Amino acid sequence: MRLARALGALSVTCGLLLAAAAEGCAASDPTPAPEPPPESKSGDLPGAEPFPLELSQRLRRAVEAKGKAYVPRTRHKREDGSAMFTNRLSLESSPYLLQHAHNPVNWYPWGDEAFETARRLGRPVLLSIGYSTCHWCHVMEEESFEDLEIAAYMNANYIAIKVDREERPDVDAIYMAAVQLLNRRGGWPMTTWLNHRREPFYGGTYFPPRDGARGNRKGFLTLLRELKQTYESNPVGIADRARQIASRIQQTLQPEPGTPVMPGAAELTAAMNSYRQAFDAAEGGLSRAPKFPSSLPLRLLLRQHLRADADALSMATLTLRKMARGGIYDQIGGGFHRYSVDARWLVPHFEKMLYDNALLTVAYLDGYQVTGDPEFARIAREVLQYVSREMTAPEGGFYSATDADSLDPHGEREEGWFFTWTPAEIDRVLGEDARLVKAYYNVSPRGNFEGRNILNVSLKFEPGKPGALVDPLVEAAAAAGIPLDAAREKLATARNKLYRERAKRPAPLRDDKILAAWNGLMISAFAQGGFILDEPEFTRRAEKAARFVLDAMVDDGRLKRSYKGGSARHNGYLEDYAFLIAGVLDLYESTFELGWLQQAIRLQATLDAHYNKPGGGYYRTSDDHETLLARETPARDGAEPAGNSVAALNLMRLHELTSDERFRSAADGLLGAFGARLKQSPRALSEMLHAVDFRVGEPKEIVLVEGETSDGAVPFLNVLRETYLPNKVVAVVEGNSDRETLAKVIPLTRGKTARAGKTTAYVCTEGICKLPTTKIETFVQQLAN
Repeated sequence: MRLARALGALSVTCGLLLAAAAEGCAASDPTPAPEPPPESKSGDLPGAEPFPLELSQRLRRAVEAKGKAYVPRTRHKREDGSAMFTNRLSLESSPYLLQHAHNPVNWYPWGDEAFETARRLGRPVLLSIGYSTCHWCHVMEEESFEDLEIAAYMNANYIAIKVDREERPDVDAIYMAAVQLLNRRGGWPMTTWLNHRREPFYGGTYFPPRDGARGNRKGFLTLLRELKQTYESNPVGIADRARQIASRIQQTLQPEPGTPVMPGAAELTAAMNSYRQAFDAAEGGLSRAPKFPSSLPLRLLLRQHLRADADALSMATLTLRKMARGGIYDQIGGGFHRYSVDARWLVPHFEKMLYDNALLTVAYLDGYQVTGDPEFARIAREVLQYVSREMTAPEGGFYSATDADSLDPHGEREEGWFFTWTPAEIDRVLGEDARLVKAYYNVSPRGNFEGRNILNVSLKFEPGKPGALVDPLVEAAAAAGIPLDAAREKLATARNKLYRERAKRPAPLRDDKILAAWNGLMISAFAQGGFILDEPEFTRRAEKAARFVLDAMVDDGRLKRSYKGGSARHNGYLEDYAFLIAGVLDLYESTFELGWLQQAIRLQATLDAHYNKPGGGYYRTSDDHETLLARETPARDGAEPAGNSVAALNLMRLHELTSDERFRSAADGLLGAFGARLKQSPRALSEMLHAVDFRVGEPKEIVLVEGETSDGAVPFLNVLRETYLPNKVVAVVEGNSDRETLAKVIPLTRGKTARAGKTTAYVCTEGICKLPTTKIETFVQQLAN
């Protein structure tokens, strides 16, 4: 992340560091760090004891298994290009951990071995948490973890642990809570000092390597020395401080249940009023920078539009249009970058995350259904095409992310170089068509990002016609002196040429691990995209991904979190279950294959058996998970929704489909448990408000019974493709259905028949149905009512 710029000068004094733990500390460690060797023929890490023979052999075999083409990610290499150093992380599968496998730091993965070693040696633990596409994680690696002096000091005085936050969100949540308690802010890389009992006593985010670097008074090496000395000279104070912080973490992440409070329409109104006050009427989103797409819950605004709130629709559509035309959207390859650093959605942080693109696809699909705007359909389609092309494993699962950084022509790692252009580069690729493209995408000789151009499209409204957009291609075609129709064709051809040219550049690193939760989100996006856009290929992508996750990432009936290198690892978390349940529910309502609904019911049963929290809601971890400082109850929607938020809506949908009161009772218990928080701060759980809206919105239960006509239910399904109706469930009784089995799972279908051999629609609320109809016009009216 761009944390150094955001945090400004970092100044930490000894008194601030240890005010609750010590009366003072010396400025430097009296014991100098050992001199790091200029060369290491044995591969031993500087300042560290040599590895046992068995471990050394395992590390050597792990490197050899990568083959002769393997290029170690380190600047410490021998003449033959092999890595001078190899640590335990080379035995891991996480792309992030493997990035650090050849640092001179004696890294351990998270686990008992590291903490037992810390206890035995009487050392503090240095915990570093990040993820593979994190820009400032790369910066700290290059500046500090590749530095021989810093590595030697760490190895001689600390037990160093690396954690991939995407594989271990439970660990990340605990120590992020500590960093936020200490600093009132957090981010990645996250750097935390712990004792061997896993209790933190100090922490922060990015630290520059040495005093004075990047304008900071104290650097990482100085902090390492001061905190190590205080750890040894004042163990009682450090222990007290660590216990206090651990206690605060427990209070934050696992609060005691209060009196249930059932939220309702008032919380929806309160959230809307809050977003209205913070809205950026010129640029969309919230009035601040940086701008994250998740900061303004677009899908919630579109739901609120159905409650006759005109502001909600205008806020949502302006934001959708601004993002679609800004630099945050990859205008050439499709897909959204992580966030924009400015207020205009122009300059992005260039990493692309699977979850962002899944969630935004669904938002654009919703926007298309509400407005009929073809631009929203185009964006959704392009994002899904991008994921199909660049983020899909051969087995069907979806990869996690791509990096912000890539190599420039000089071999230097630069953020955004892959995605940006100079006028000369465009001229060389496009020739006479370059003039049109440069005008359309606002390309200038000066550029808008470090001398290069982030492609973006102007958004203008016709004077005196509120909401009437000016087509930017009209102006660009006029500037290029060509007819509009010809300009449209030339622009499409030019985009393809630029994409092919860009593909010749060194691509950003791709994190190719497959996460169950993020795949669940993207399965939803493909399933809904396949249905709403009537694109069967998108539906097939969703089905293939779902089959992969359910086959390769389920062991003995339990879902795993992460898949990489042919094996699945780590216990699944609440969000893995909740997001995947939502995905297969969306698959059911896209294909009407009963097996997907049955899969959702089975997954929900496992979630209820192992994650249920007394009093309502779910823990993040299962009842047989590793014991940590706290067993978190996720209670805040961020870039990803909280697992409890998605679980609430899943339960509502399952109840409507199956009529099983256990699902309704569990949903009410969950919403009641979070009701007080929703009343106090509805924006903290904006995704959970979808479930509140569903509960109070009298959801429609739609059953379509196919008749004898060749098109079956298609005419009625086409109505649903074009109708924005978020609070609904749909079942189709096909002509060849096993009706008894279907009725056992979906009792709503029992006794419903096709009238006069024609496909018949039943629109119901709480099991009470309107008159069945075979007429599309009547069906449309019943949905509208």
